[in-house]
Amino acid sequence: MAVTLGAIQSTEYHTAGEPFRIVEAGFPTINGDTVAAKRVYAQQSEPVDAVRAMLCREPRGHGDMYGCFIVAPDDAGADFGALFWHNDGFSTACGHGTIALGAWAVQGGRVRSEPDGVTTVTIDVPSGRVAANVTKRAGVVVAVTFESVPSYPVRRSVEVDISIGRVVVDVAYGGALYASIAASSLGLEVVAERASTLRALGREVKWALNGTDVARHAEDPRLSGIYGTIIFDDLGDTPRGPHQRNVTVFADGRIDRSPCGSGTAARLALLADEGRLDREHEFIHDSIIGTRFIGRYRMAPVGEPSGAIVAEVEGMAYRTGSGVFTLDPTDPLGPGFLLP
Repeated sequence: MAVTLGAIQSTEYHTAGEPFRIVEAGFPTINGDTVAAKRVYAQQSEPVDAVRAMLCREPRGHGDMYGCFIVAPDDAGADFGALFWHNDGFSTACGHGTIALGAWAVQGGRVRSEPDGVTTVTIDVPSGRVAANVTKRAGVVVAVTFESVPSYPVRRSVEVDISIGRVVVDVAYGGALYASIAASSLGLEVVAERASTLRALGREVKWALNGTDVARHAEDPRLSGIYGTIIFDDLGDTPRGPHQRNVTVFADGRIDRSPCGSGTAARLALLADEGRLDREHEFIHDSIIGTRFIGRYRMAPVGEPSGAIVAEVEGMAYRTGSGVFTLDPTDPLGPGFLLP
């Protein structure tokens, strides 16, 4: 559809290699009393979705672009809200984005902080209220820890038929639903040289499960759907705790360059459930490009699903620049495009 826009200003970050484009103004009005409701509105709004697509697609973005619109929080208990988006739509959660937002809010003075210590940035997202605990030393942000919504195992040993045969996955929730599968069961390793094959198989697993009962969120249908497939190499146990390397294939065949924040929350829930990880140790989680998150957890409050934890995922985000995006109404490629 035709869209008339003024200048859209963004602040650009990456978290462990995964891009995150923060847009504070210049997009159409997004209605809704909560961020979850705003996501539903955005999914149904052609003008809002057109801006999302324009910012993700070439020539302004690329197939694996990620970002958010800054929106009002659900109530005064949060500093702001974030509506996450990628090249295929609007996601319910984004851990690497939450880490970037924590750094952005503190570095830009949106949330007051001291030169030394930890500042908590509270953010409403479609899956609930999350936090980014931002550590500063001598006035410099040195780490951000993302605290997820309660995360928990959904179902173990789910059989899935894909092009190479029947495989077995575990499904867990970390703000979004993820299927986890060992790369070895696919005859693969998580290395950049096999990215295209990992992408294809991860996409197959996601879509094979997406319409099944395991993809339905038990309480909120807006959170239903398998968001991604986590394909991992188990690198054994260290004195600090388990060490794994993964590639998360999310949305419709997009590859997360980071170890995936909400995916790490889902992995933490599974590792805690199987007794592989206790609260005295940590989870070392590497990405396909060699970047790292450190995962820890505490038990979720009473009333959450059985085995639920609150994941704490530590990483770091770095500002890469800023942008001003415009749309020339005479440009035939204005809405953007994607190569398959």
